[in-house]
Amino acid sequence: MNVALPNIRRPIRELPDELISQIAAGEVVERPASVVRELLDNALDAGARQITVRLQAGGIRLISVEDDGCGILREELPTALKRHATSKIANLDDLESVETMGFRGEALAAVCSIAEVSVLTRTDEETSGHGWLLDGRSGELQPTARSRGTTVEVRELFFATPARRKFLKSESTELAHCIEAVRRHALARPDVGFAIWHEGKLVSQWRAVVPDLAGGEQLLDALRRRLADVLGEDFVAQSVVVNWPAADVPGAAATTGGLQRLRVWGLAGTPDAARSRADWQFAYVNGRFVRDKVINHAARSAYEDVLHGHRQPVYALYVSIDPTRVDVNVHPTKIEVRFRDSREVHQAVRHAVEGALAAPRSAQPLPVSDAVSSTAPVEAPPAFLGPVPRQQPLPWRPDTPPVGQRVSDLEALWRPSEGVVAPQDSPGRPAGEPVLRPTQNLAEARTALPDGDWPLGRAIAQLHGVYILAENAQGLVVVDMHAAHERIVYERLKQQLDAHRIASQPLLIPATFAATPAEVATAETADEVLAQLGLEIVPFSPRTLAVRAVPTTLAAGDPVELARSVLAELGQHEASTVVQRARNELLATMACHGAVRANRRLTLDEMNALLRQMEITERSDQCNHGRPTWRQLGMKDLDALFLRGR
Repeated sequence: MNVALPNIRRPIRELPDELISQIAAGEVVERPASVVRELLDNALDAGARQITVRLQAGGIRLISVEDDGCGILREELPTALKRHATSKIANLDDLESVETMGFRGEALAAVCSIAEVSVLTRTDEETSGHGWLLDGRSGELQPTARSRGTTVEVRELFFATPARRKFLKSESTELAHCIEAVRRHALARPDVGFAIWHEGKLVSQWRAVVPDLAGGEQLLDALRRRLADVLGEDFVAQSVVVNWPAADVPGAAATTGGLQRLRVWGLAGTPDAARSRADWQFAYVNGRFVRDKVINHAARSAYEDVLHGHRQPVYALYVSIDPTRVDVNVHPTKIEVRFRDSREVHQAVRHAVEGALAAPRSAQPLPVSDAVSSTAPVEAPPAFLGPVPRQQPLPWRPDTPPVGQRVSDLEALWRPSEGVVAPQDSPGRPAGEPVLRPTQNLAEARTALPDGDWPLGRAIAQLHGVYILAENAQGLVVVDMHAAHERIVYERLKQQLDAHRIASQPLLIPATFAATPAEVATAETADEVLAQLGLEIVPFSPRTLAVRAVPTTLAAGDPVELARSVLAELGQHEASTVVQRARNELLATMACHGAVRANRRLTLDEMNALLRQMEITERSDQCNHGRPTWRQLGMKDLDALFLRGR
C-alpha cells in the first residue's frame, strides 16, 4: 500500500519583531520573580542606595521597582525599551569583561511584549523640575513629578501570552519566589536598603548597613549584619570567616596589574549548622548570585571530613575574580557562569572553606560574661583582611611525630616530659596498651595558663568509660573520648602523608577498560592533574584506556573503578577529590583502630592530655564521621535544669 507523504517544505521567512521578543521573553521571564531580578539588576547598576519593590497578586498583577539611582535621560528613554538596547556594553571588549549586573539588552523589550510596562524616571541633569513617564505600549512620553531615580511598573504579566500564565503557581508561591529574588540581591549588597511591599503591606525590609563598600573590615562587619538581618543571628553565630587571597592558591598568579586576580571570602556555617536541604547555600561571583556546579562542588568537598551523613552545609561565599576570566553571558537569566580556569576556582573555594573550618572552635573560649545557653561551640571569627590565622601553639604543644610511626603507638602523640613519671596501669586498661601522656607536668601547665583559661577546661571525671567531664569558665564540657582521639590520630596521619607527594605504584599488568570518548579526552587533557594524584592513565586504543599506576595507599583497590571515578569528576568539574576521599577513608579506618576504645579507664593526666591535644588539632570539633566530639553546657543551661532562680 502506497502512503502519500505530506508536503513538509515550508518557506523560510523572518519573524516579526513582536514574536521575536515573545520568544526572548520565554527564555528570560519564567515567572514574576524573573522580572523582579532583572529590574533589581538595572537598579543596582544605576547606583541605587534604596530600592522598594511593590507587588500585587504575588507579582502577577503588578511589579513595581522604585530606586534612587542616576535615572534615564529623556532622549534615551524611548530607546531603553527596544530590543538589544543597553548602556552596559558598547564593543567586544566590554562584552568580554562585564562588570555590571545586567547587560543582555533584551530583558525590558521581552517584558514589554508580554505585559504592560511604564517607566517613570528623572536625572540630576533634568532642568524642567519634573521627570518623564513613558508608556511602553504606546510610546507616549509625558512629564510627571518625581525625585531622582527610576520606577518601572509591570502590570498583568503574560497578558499577551495567556498560555504561559496558566503555568504560574499560586499567588503565595509566586510571592515567595519574588522575596527570594530580593533576598539574594540583599545578601550581596549590604550598602543598599531593600523593602518589599505586597498588597499595600510591608513584607520584608533590610536597611542599608554602611554608606559604601570601602575597607575590608567595614565590608565584613556590614556583611555580618546583613546576613544576620536576612538569614538570622544563628547563621552568623554558627559561622566562621572565609578569606582566601589569590596569593595562597597553589598554581594561581598572585596579582594582575597590582590587583588580586582571585579572592574568596564570606561566611561558612559550622558543621553543627548543617541542614537537611541545600536551601541555604549562596554563591556570588563579582556580586552576582549564581548556581555554579564548580563552586558548589568545591564547597561541598571542603565539608566531606566534618559533615555527618547527607547533611547539607550552609554558606554565603563571594568570589571576586578578574572579569576577563569569567563569562557571565552563558545563560539568559544570568544565573550561570563559565570560568576560564575552573580548576583554579575550584581549588580556591575548596582551600578557602577548608582553611576556615580547620581551626578548632575548642581553642577559642568565650569570656565568662558571654557564657550563654548553647548546644554548640561558637567561634569568634578572625579579622577580615589577611589569611585565616593558625592557632597559636600552647605551652604543652607536643612535637610532630616522625613519619613512619605506627598508628597504635599512641605515645607518639604525647611525648612525655623529662622527670614526669608515667602513670601505672589502671584497672580496665589492657596490659601493654600505650599510655596517653601530657607533654609536661600539670602544675607547670597551670603556671603557664590558669585553669579557667583552658578552652576545654580541666578534667574532673570519666563517665562509664565513654565520656570525659571537664570544668571550664563557662560550665561543664562533655567529651566523647573515642571520637576525639580518633580525629587527633586521623589528622596526624594526614599530616604525615601530606608532607610527601602522593606516591605512585606502577601496576605489574596495566588494567585496561572500555572508555567513552569523554573519558579518553579527559585522560589526554588532564595528564598533569592525574600525575599529581598518583595516577597514570594512558590511551591503549581509540576506545580503551590503560591504568599503569595508582596511588600507593590505594594499591589494594580496584584501579578501573578508581580511574572511572576520577575521570568522571575531572570531566564535570575539572578537579577531582576522589583520590583524597579514598585515601582519607583508608586513613580514617586506620585511625579508628588506633584510637582509644570505649570502656577504657583513663587517669586525670591522660584526660587532660586529650583535652589539650583537641585544642590544637584541626577539625577536632567533629570526628572522622562528622559527629560532634564535645558539647558545652553553660551555667545557664545547668541552672535551667534545676530551676534555679525561678
